[in-house]
Amino acid sequence: MARNSTARGKIVRRFGLNIYGNQKYDRLLKKKPNPPGNPKRRRVRQTEYGRQLVEKQKLKWAYGLSERQFSNLFYKSKTMKGVTGDNMLALLERRIDNVVFRLGMATSRSQARQLVSHGHIMLNGRKITIPSAVVGPQDTIAVRDRKPTKDLIRKLLADNSSRPVPPWLTISRDEMIGKVEVNPTRDIIPTIAEEQLIVEFYSR
Repeated sequence: MARNSTARGKIVRRFGLNIYGNQKYDRLLKKKPNPPGNPKRRRVRQTEYGRQLVEKQKLKWAYGLSERQFSNLFYKSKTMKGVTGDNMLALLERRIDNVVFRLGMATSRSQARQLVSHGHIMLNGRKITIPSAVVGPQDTIAVRDRKPTKDLIRKLLADNSSRPVPPWLTISRDEMIGKVEVNPTRDIIPTIAEEQLIVEFYSR
């Protein structure tokens, strides 16, 4: 799958927002709050299409999806009951790689994706290797019963202990088992993009 090769620090500075949720980018934005490049260069006025594109890129890059993956997820959310933008954000949050990240078992979504792809994570007692798998209420996320894997996740959980776990998830750090209590709703999903502009982008 094609990945965006631009340095994440530059992406965060370009948006002026920590879209990745990694604490090191909060420190970077405090140190370098301005966008990368020549500060004297005249900024081009952004069109409505440009604004919509930026919001889409924020979510796509934050969750590490390809263009095809993101558009497929959007059209799936459009067929669901409820508000399309809310459905889209909920589906992104319910991806197993994002859940592993939210539980603190990984420092970034890309690391979480790698853990899942390499078979280090168990979903409801079975090994899973598909990062895009969507979880639901009462699903459990555990660590594969291998000493190197458990040692790694135990360290990651300790390193990420200061990062809050979303209210729709719970985690037992001692047992290294997470649980999906309910599906996430829009009011408890962190805002990093204006989802309505993304809906408008795909509705053109």
